[in-house]
Amino acid sequence: MGRPENFDETPRAEPRRPRHVAIIMDGNGRWATRRGLPRLAGHRKGADAVRAVVESCPDFGIEVLTLFAFSTENWKRSTEEVSGLMNLFRRYMRRESAELSRRGAKVRFIGDREGLAPDIREMMAGLEAQTAGNDRLTLVIAINYGGRAEIAAAARRLARRVAAGEIDAEALTESALTDALDTGGLPPPDLLIRTSGEQRISNFLLWQCAYAEFVFVDDLWPDFDRAALARALAQYGARERRFGAVAT
Repeated sequence: MGRPENFDETPRAEPRRPRHVAIIMDGNGRWATRRGLPRLAGHRKGADAVRAVVESCPDFGIEVLTLFAFSTENWKRSTEEVSGLMNLFRRYMRRESAELSRRGAKVRFIGDREGLAPDIREMMAGLEAQTAGNDRLTLVIAINYGGRAEIAAAARRLARRVAAGEIDAEALTESALTDALDTGGLPPPDLLIRTSGEQRISNFLLWQCAYAEFVFVDDLWPDFDRAALARALAQYGARERRFGAVAT
């Protein structure tokens, strides 16, 4: 979709802005392949798009940004690509930590940390501690994450509490499960964006996105920027969220 001639990406004070935006950052490999580059070049370029979106979110009134960085299924990729992605995570945390702090971003990681290398886990914990006092934006990074696995793990945690007599089985409500998820304490996503033209959610935030609005865009992730985010937000703002109620 082309950019309208009168397009204005200047943030506006609108009541229909999402508090929480989640993004499936798809298309890094295709971006590189189309240019005759190795797939990892696309992932490196995608890191620039992450920076642009993180910088833009507070200006658009977004309080929480959740990014799908690496899924539990991504381990099936080639050893070379997986190793390169892990090194890219290391590089991102080293290079962006000061900038994230300067911009007031609080970083939170979700997913199965035990499946990651010890040094990566240590860096994640350090970045979370370093940015814990920031309050301009909560940046949630899903790494080694799968929605079904997250729900199953939350159910196991609650089951152990029931078995220990800490809570009654009747207390296992939707709210209790929501709080037991990796995203406990955060508002659910209002808007889920997926880049690259694919139209599926790929096991991402399955419970949390029950009432999210979906916007699928053709941009490959390395090409996604502030203007692309603004267009997605405009689509969201034109919709009426009813949460099961009848349209008025």
